[in-house]
Amino acid sequence: MPVLENIFAFPPNRDTLGATAYFIVENQTNILVDCPAWNEINQTFLQEHGGLRLLFLTHRGAISKAREIQEATGCEILIQEQEAYLLPGLKVTAFEREFAVSDRTFAFWTPGHTPGSACLYDNRSGGVLFSGRHLLPNREAAPAPLRTAKTFHWPRQINSVQSIIDRFSPENLQYICPGANTGFLRGKKSIDRAFEHLVSLDLAACLTVDS
Repeated sequence: MPVLENIFAFPPNRDTLGATAYFIVENQTNILVDCPAWNEINQTFLQEHGGLRLLFLTHRGAISKAREIQEATGCEILIQEQEAYLLPGLKVTAFEREFAVSDRTFAFWTPGHTPGSACLYDNRSGGVLFSGRHLLPNREAAPAPLRTAKTFHWPRQINSVQSIIDRFSPENLQYICPGANTGFLRGKKSIDRAFEHLVSLDLAACLTVDS
């Protein structure tokens, strides 16, 4: 499904608890954000759009068929260093805080949901943030950190949200492509007015949330 210019979303993947993976078409730097279901339809789609150079994993829960994807496509895998050990025997690039993928795209560490949770940012279309499960749409289709029983460190996750607010602006963060809960977007695959939504969050109140 087309999301924005040169960005596509795959159907939710059962292997990753219904998560949504995205594909960024960037000439010779085609990027897959998290793992879609690894079936013939999705494999053909990637091939028809120029193949795959990089698989970026937003967190450990998105690994799924990373091994099979690398074996089939020869792509590199990019993941935050604290979760790279979960991919033994694979060709992996691990980063600490930030990693420049291209002149328009970079990954950065946003710990909290998991120790190595990370986001990917693309500066096209006014700025697009691929947030994995770090930021998810709530029932009002607005982005928010959502605490679950598997959340690694809630205060760190809130701090990571604040770091995104501090880093970006309305001019360079227009959209968020969340890694799950896309049903709340009512047919869309991205959240618009992303920065406006983020600055309206009451992060102090979020810290008191007990799930």
